[in-house]
Amino acid sequence: MPELDVEALRARFPALSLRHDGQPMAFFDGPGGTQVTDTVIEAVSRYYHESNANHGGPFPTSERSDAILEEAHAALADLLNAASPAEIKFGANMTTLTMHVARSIVSTLAPGDEIVVTGLDHEANVGPWRSAAADRGINVRTVDIRRDDVTLDVEAFDRVLHGRPRLVAFGWASNAVGSINPVAELVGRAHEAGALTYVDAVHAAPHLPIDVQAVGTDFLACSVYKFFGPHVGVLYGRAEVLDALPTYKLRPAEDRFETGTLNHEGIAGSLAAVDYIAEVGERYGTDFEAAFPGMTGRRLRAHAGMAAIRAYEMPLFERLLARLEAIPGARIWGITDRSRFTERTPTAAVTFAGITPEAVSTALGSRGIATWWGNFYAVGVLERLGLEPDGVVRIGLTHYNTRAEVDRLLAELQLIVPGPG
Repeated sequence: MPELDVEALRARFPALSLRHDGQPMAFFDGPGGTQVTDTVIEAVSRYYHESNANHGGPFPTSERSDAILEEAHAALADLLNAASPAEIKFGANMTTLTMHVARSIVSTLAPGDEIVVTGLDHEANVGPWRSAAADRGINVRTVDIRRDDVTLDVEAFDRVLHGRPRLVAFGWASNAVGSINPVAELVGRAHEAGALTYVDAVHAAPHLPIDVQAVGTDFLACSVYKFFGPHVGVLYGRAEVLDALPTYKLRPAEDRFETGTLNHEGIAGSLAAVDYIAEVGERYGTDFEAAFPGMTGRRLRAHAGMAAIRAYEMPLFERLLARLEAIPGARIWGITDRSRFTERTPTAAVTFAGITPEAVSTALGSRGIATWWGNFYAVGVLERLGLEPDGVVRIGLTHYNTRAEVDRLLAELQLIVPGPG
């Protein structure tokens, strides 16, 4: 696979030219939201210039707007390998979409039925199920984590399936510590137990090729602003499952799950974000057809693009991890075994002896280096690790980060962190 020309790709992200106190900004805040490409910015602007209208009008701006939305549904179907664009639904964000779908699914359940969530997940794939379940007397059970490597306890997952739950909700990857779940395996086990599956892929989508048909999930949700686009949420739902659900919508609405007027300009930017990933695949992917059999066109290029991004990110993450491990008093939470890097994303959750995560992240921010601290709405996992209320420092790599940025980050940490004692 050709190595990414990172400088050429960085030139596509205008925000990467920002400076703070004479220093270039370094963005390690990707898990909270990535920067966007020039073409995404242009697509949003062009929508306002040429296509700004509501849906279904018999005039040119509305017709152009509808054509953009139709193509955007197709683009996200390509990125996720959905069988049809009709299986893609746009919304405000993953949380709002999940709350909406949770209400529909739970309305089909009866008191005493069970839903399963996990202790590794972002609250957006826990809270909506708990809230909807409480309204109807549905039981919610939680699968624990393994504290040693901060991964899902798969044996506990199997045990909870003996209760024959009606729905199992879990993440593709942890937004807090980067652990990747064996999604196809978990979906298969849940289906054997007769449950629907709802997968949160918000943290996985910027780092991995996503194939909803290969893993077989019934639902999957993600957020475009985590993979170089606008603040838009995306829901995939398998057609036969979506069609069988009751919906909460206005009577005249054409779509059963896209409620109200959508964020058309953001969806135009979402289309551009997928096209950017496909460009990366076209330029830097190799042997796409063998890697993604049965895919063609933009679908194939987008998956090759995500594979190329992952091939760049993980060696850079190894550089970051090695230097973090060399800092006295640093603790990295999650998988650190290099032979298991297929089980994690390039996101480091770190604590340092003698200084709070807030102080570390704030000090880095004052130096023009963007990181996050806290729990990032992954409340359950941080509580289970005994890290609340302070949380961790989260350092997230994306394909626009460089070795020089990583080295600068570590040099600043050496000055900020007091070490043990």
